[in-house]
Amino acid sequence: MLSKIKAFRKELHQNPELSGFEAHTAKRIKAFVEANHHPTKIIEEIGGNGLAVVYEFPQKGATIVIRCELDALPIEEKNTFEHRSVTQGVSHKCGHDGHIAMVAGLVFWLKEQTFQSGKIVLLFQPAEETGEGAFEVLKDERFKNLKPDYIFALHNIPGEPLNRIVIVPKNFSATVQSLTIHLMGKESHAAEPENGINPAIGMAEIILEFSKLNVNNPNDKHFAVLTPVHLNMGQKSYGISAGIGELHYTIRTWTVEVMSTLKERIYKILNQISMHQGWVYSVDWFEYFPTVQNSDTCNEFIRKAAQEKGFEVKEKAHPFKFGEDFGWFSQEYQAAMFGLGAGVNTPALHHADYDFPDEILETGMDMFKAIIEGVIQ
Repeated sequence: MLSKIKAFRKELHQNPELSGFEAHTAKRIKAFVEANHHPTKIIEEIGGNGLAVVYEFPQKGATIVIRCELDALPIEEKNTFEHRSVTQGVSHKCGHDGHIAMVAGLVFWLKEQTFQSGKIVLLFQPAEETGEGAFEVLKDERFKNLKPDYIFALHNIPGEPLNRIVIVPKNFSATVQSLTIHLMGKESHAAEPENGINPAIGMAEIILEFSKLNVNNPNDKHFAVLTPVHLNMGQKSYGISAGIGELHYTIRTWTVEVMSTLKERIYKILNQISMHQGWVYSVDWFEYFPTVQNSDTCNEFIRKAAQEKGFEVKEKAHPFKFGEDFGWFSQEYQAAMFGLGAGVNTPALHHADYDFPDEILETGMDMFKAIIEGVIQ
């Protein structure tokens, strides 16, 4: 069983697909499930390219959703092992291949169970990396009709010892928002920049002022990180003084309230600098990840599962800094995520040399099994 799951994980790693384009990944999952067990039903194209594998039992009871993510990242694979990505510029650098394998691997266990009540849903969710997948799944009437009571998920955590379970009270992850600031000035001859409005100085002032808004102390309730991710200005034509510019940022806070205040301060800075520099601006907001609000009830199921299986447990004092679109689920249902240690020396998430460690596949499955049993019993 475990060898099949590991082989499936490597097959997924070799064939990654970007957010919104996971159709073949979904087909691979469906084929894997059907080859090893026949669930009550499979709901396809849920929330896009998603898949819900549903097990219904004779009597009414709790509906438990175990969720994982389908998408990979636009990162070139740097590893040289046999199962390296065959898709140029795309690779599984967040471990979603491993998360899928864990959840799909539960079918071997489920076919041996004799539960008499409730419903279990294995949810393979698309487009997590763009913050859109969970939102789209929630809008799908077929998902609503499943009437979930509890939704659980995990994320592998490099830097934590292998198989350690990381529980976070209240909020699991940050509130994250991305934005593009468009600056519109006026082009002129490069010999006469005074006759135009070049956005360069204004862009430098924005970067400087935004840097002052950083509160990169995870223990501070006003925690805020503003990261410039891409800059663009003018064109490579050396006789022209630039008239347009773009700044791309991602910003993150612990709470929606602090995020709202941060946005107000961003607009204040932009208004002040634009008045002084003479250009006009517009802002596009996108890729929103609401904070994952861990339900106390769900966290208790996670804690008991880890204790039952004898896994080391760490209580994390503050949320993880990354964004997770699982936050959309936690706004609507009782839900929780937990961390699973991926090894102290494992490369960090989104690094080009990262690879999901197969050593934690069984631990993840054991945790989900114990959680399911804890809820049903």
